[in-house]
Amino acid sequence: MKKEKAKRKTSARVSPAKSKAARHDDFLTDSANIARIQEVEGEKESLSDRLRRVREMRGLTIRDLSSRTGINIATLERIESGEIIPALGQLVRLGRALDMKMGYFISPGIDKLMSVVRKHERRPISRYGEAKSIECGYFYESLAPEKADRLMEPFIVTLVPTDIEEFSAHAGQEFIYVLEGEMKVQVGDRVDLLKPGDAIYYDSNQPHFVRCAGTTATKLLAVLYTGSP
Repeated sequence: MKKEKAKRKTSARVSPAKSKAARHDDFLTDSANIARIQEVEGEKESLSDRLRRVREMRGLTIRDLSSRTGINIATLERIESGEIIPALGQLVRLGRALDMKMGYFISPGIDKLMSVVRKHERRPISRYGEAKSIECGYFYESLAPEKADRLMEPFIVTLVPTDIEEFSAHAGQEFIYVLEGEMKVQVGDRVDLLKPGDAIYYDSNQPHFVRCAGTTATKLLAVLYTGSP
């Protein structure tokens, strides 16, 4: 009985501050560890929460992050406040600037052999929230949010009619297969129109953009490979 009481007293001496520090160490060495901690503790972090926490743990200011990514300070502040969701290309740049895979900010995932996502389980992520999703041109659904340390990022992307042509450039490669509708794509100086059944693969370090080419929504299967952070 005395031994048991001693053990209880020892465990009681671990302060919340020390527990928090240990969690940070685990995170810096293995991002899958914090995913497991979050799952056990029931923590639900948003993309903006994860981004802010990683930036602060790296000892970077918003200005530092802007300098590293080329994303302006005002946009970064709106992303961290949860007002807007970054474009996929911006997520790639944020991941590389913070030495993290872009997928971590969408979902840290869990270290397991395989991840199955049922159709009804997919959660659309809108660039500006539902109220402004049409204005920004697209929303996306991750097809592998629960797989940790993934090297590819597969998405179902829905493009909505817009006149916006927002160029992006970041490390890696992209593959797109058109499921429904028509898509205008430009990579460098080349412009093309893709229809259902058409596919494109390109180096995403070239300035590029895709947008809905018709008057109805376009649905795509898109796979991004970003390489190492």
